[in-house]
Amino acid sequence: MPELTGLEFGIIGFVALMGLLAIRIPIGVAMLAVGMLGYLSIAGPTALMSYLKTDAYWRFSTFDLSVAPLFIMMGQFAAKAGLSQALFTAAHRFLGHFRGGVAMAAVGGCAGFGAISGSSLATAAIMGQVALPELKRFNYSGSLATGCLAAGGTLGILIPPSLILIIYAILVEANIATLFQAALIPGILAALGYMLVIAIVVRIFPDSGPAAPKASRAERWKALMDIWAVLLIFILVMGGIYSGIFTPTEGAGIGCVGTFLIAITRGGMRLSGVVDVFLGTAATTGLIFLIILGASLFNAFLGFTELPNDLAEYFKNSGLPPVTVIVMMVVIYILLGFIMDSLSMILLTVPIFWPIIAGLDFGMSVDDVKLWFGIITLIVVEVGLITPPVGLNVFVISSMAKDVPMIETFKGVIPFFMSDLVRVVIIIALPSITLILPRLLAVE
Repeated sequence: MPELTGLEFGIIGFVALMGLLAIRIPIGVAMLAVGMLGYLSIAGPTALMSYLKTDAYWRFSTFDLSVAPLFIMMGQFAAKAGLSQALFTAAHRFLGHFRGGVAMAAVGGCAGFGAISGSSLATAAIMGQVALPELKRFNYSGSLATGCLAAGGTLGILIPPSLILIIYAILVEANIATLFQAALIPGILAALGYMLVIAIVVRIFPDSGPAAPKASRAERWKALMDIWAVLLIFILVMGGIYSGIFTPTEGAGIGCVGTFLIAITRGGMRLSGVVDVFLGTAATTGLIFLIILGASLFNAFLGFTELPNDLAEYFKNSGLPPVTVIVMMVVIYILLGFIMDSLSMILLTVPIFWPIIAGLDFGMSVDDVKLWFGIITLIVVEVGLITPPVGLNVFVISSMAKDVPMIETFKGVIPFFMSDLVRVVIIIALPSITLILPRLLAVE
């Protein structure tokens, strides 16, 4: 029987991984199992044990990775402090009197909470609890109410700080602070684009999003006073990171302390709440780290097969325009979004895709390409959170909106999905959207 080539091993590994995912094996476990078997088949048991002995320690002792649990904890404290309610109320006071305004306020609340949580699922879940009753009270259609919240939740991984962006930065050895800078303008454009979608939908279907009564000046002023703490934390953390006063890890630590103090003073958090935050942070971090370890082993196996290098060489010599390669990757990400979550997609694909991108000429420096490709990737993987059949944000919102069929929620996210695709096209065509802020802040 002829010996398998590295390419054949790589293909078999991918097929096996997809098969395990198809039968609902958790992605971290699936990548760990396929990676171990593949590594064992190619390098033998001694090499595998040596790799397992050293890689886990090296991987999780990386200083940059410590920022992830800190931002997770920051989001947990923010939830305990009730900041999501304050953010939604403030947006409601200023936007609610417009047609579709309460849905726009929900998107605005998602953007604000995403800026302190860094998690899409947490943003969707917490803002859903806050905004769904109000959307229902003002007789918003089920599809628009749930669709805007499912889509709005995706802002949690685009608007800095973003856990997915941190993982991407570590994978391609990019500067986390610079990536946060690059993501800010696309994140704002995403929120504005979703609000524009709502404005268009309610003009086509006027009954889907009626206007709420206009808030008084006193109510608006009070709402602003209620969110001063959120604004202060965001300015302190992100402003300090952007300006280089402190590192992302230091900024996350300061954010944790700030949201902890707010949770105590205005949220009434007690010792049991602190324990819940620690346990929630540990559980989420453990899940993420398991996926990271599985992806590390799976990609080490792929490295033995030479599959990433062969693909990079193929595309480099194919004669295809670099933008065409980017578009092909976008299509692959959209298809993977049907069966995988965003973190898994990043960990699985970036070690394969980045060498290909790095070998192409986009007329930019490698550091600029890292920023540009990272934001494109982030936008596309967030689309997977609202596409069937996995669509985790849709499942989260549907679990709270029992009276709205899930098919209605999927219908509701279609206009937002189209908005995401338009945004991807714009950022591919205009890389300066992602690069302008890093370049301005890099000026001495």
